[in-house]
Amino acid sequence: MSPKNLPTIGDQSFEKLKHSNEHNAEYWSARDLQPLLGYAQWRRFEDAIKRGITSCEKSGNNPKNHFAGTGKMVGLGSGSEREVDDYQLSRFACYLIAQNGDPRKPEIAQAQKYFAIQARKQELSEQLSADQERLDLRKQTSEEFKMLSGAARQAGVQDKMFGVFHDAGYKGLYGGLGGDAIKTRKNIPAKEQLLDRMNATELAANQFRMTQTRDKLARENINNQQQAIRTHEVVGKEVRAAIERIGGTLPEQIPPAEHIKEVEKRIKNTVPKMELDEKDAGGLLGDTKQN
Repeated sequence: MSPKNLPTIGDQSFEKLKHSNEHNAEYWSARDLQPLLGYAQWRRFEDAIKRGITSCEKSGNNPKNHFAGTGKMVGLGSGSEREVDDYQLSRFACYLIAQNGDPRKPEIAQAQKYFAIQARKQELSEQLSADQERLDLRKQTSEEFKMLSGAARQAGVQDKMFGVFHDAGYKGLYGGLGGDAIKTRKNIPAKEQLLDRMNATELAANQFRMTQTRDKLARENINNQQQAIRTHEVVGKEVRAAIERIGGTLPEQIPPAEHIKEVEKRIKNTVPKMELDEKDAGGLLGDTKQN
């Protein structure tokens, strides 16, 4: 990682400020790091450190392995020295401080990018990863639905026929079942949106159906309402046939998933755990396997 990816002061860069302790573990002095991250006042920087300590605890890691209170001798104008409060910080601690720093400071924004580029980022739990994947797919499918509607309009589908057009895609993919019939089969309340109850696999299949239909309408320059509707159904059938060929579960056989709003709520209220490798988990104590 090049030092130019993090702010520098003179010839001082983040990596050049690194020290090694008695455990042969790397650490940084908070006092050295303070000006690099754009803080003129220690008390303001210490607030960011304390927020970092809280984040460390919430992430499931031991703050004692990453933040160690200590003292540092600084020179005075008279030529004498005095001791001031300081912290020894692991690399993970520096990451957390950057994440909890003042985002208005360009130095903090640059530091956040620096640590994001490095492979020292949080690992989400399996459940949270699955939730995030599904939520992302739901958002992407929603956007694709809008784009397909625009393509259908350009292909000659009138607004009053949009329901028929979109139902044709479902019928092709779901073996003749339209949107309402799919809800009935899966016991999904009529007032709910069908896409909100699809799992990641089903969403991906429908997103693929939409993208391929949109591309086909444009590629073949279709400008006829009935032909556009038929095209959507044909593409849906082709996607269904592909699922059958590879031995996948047909979409109408996939049970309804938890409502996407519950997934979104769970993601919002969940504090991700940060699973560090042995070296990073040990922080100031070095590799935990050796300790």
